[in-house]
Amino acid sequence: MRKLPFRALLLLAGVLALSAAAKAQVGIGVSVRIGPPALPVYEQPACPGEGYIWTPGYWAWGPDGYFWVPGTWVISPRVGFLWTPGYWGWGGGLYAWHAGYWGPHIGFYGGINYGFGYVGVGYAGGYWRGGAFVYNRAVTNVNVTVVHNTYNQTVVNNNVTVNRVSYNGGAGGIAARPTPAEETAAREQHIAPTGLQTQHEHAAASNRALLASANHGRPPIAATAKPGEFSGRGVVAAHGAVNERAQERLAARTENVRASAQPNNAKLQQPGAQNHTNPAPKPKNQPKEKNNGHNEEKR
Repeated sequence: MRKLPFRALLLLAGVLALSAAAKAQVGIGVSVRIGPPALPVYEQPACPGEGYIWTPGYWAWGPDGYFWVPGTWVISPRVGFLWTPGYWGWGGGLYAWHAGYWGPHIGFYGGINYGFGYVGVGYAGGYWRGGAFVYNRAVTNVNVTVVHNTYNQTVVNNNVTVNRVSYNGGAGGIAARPTPAEETAAREQHIAPTGLQTQHEHAAASNRALLASANHGRPPIAATAKPGEFSGRGVVAAHGAVNERAQERLAARTENVRASAQPNNAKLQQPGAQNHTNPAPKPKNQPKEKNNGHNEEKR
């Protein structure tokens, strides 16, 4: 058996390490000294077809401060996998970004109420049954003439604070902490955001209308039907945000803190995952009713 040169072995080890890191999707991002704006209020575009899973919008950080990444429908990279949204968490005097990931269970996402089934704990927008995803029409915008695997189950969670706060911890942040089940699930296999999701964020970063300093917490493109599609029928604008005047002051202060952005080299706590929702009853056959795609989640 031919032995590999020492340098080749080092290269191979590096590739394997990078691959393992991608699968683990450890939440290492950037840290900044100013918290993100409140989450904007918007309607969910209709699900474009079978197999799409909703990924809520979020505030990301770039060279010009916070910018909005529109919520969008994405095909899961693997049957049975669900999306755990990313979130901002306060610690050590900084706000750090914990990246989202795909996995067999929904993980801890800071207790943030992103809406449309992501109420701060788990996911109530649907579940996998066999090789098909079944949608809860009570909290997701699904046209039954296009998507046939549906059920209707009211979501009530008295343990979640209903507000638009977009970060965990610190003054004014969500006080949620990961459960033992979420910490256990953190050891499960995770998959990084898909290439389309990454391109979607890059497109948002290049659109100056999505900067918090330009839209004051009310992005003109709050959500899209598919990743990267920022125009057309599937695009919806935000209605507004909580404490809009405060967001305007935040945008002005952003000019003074851009230089504070720094790589977050410390391994911050990356909580785990938990079951997305209690098993829903087997849905009955739904009639072929008309639905114009306006089943907005009640907040």
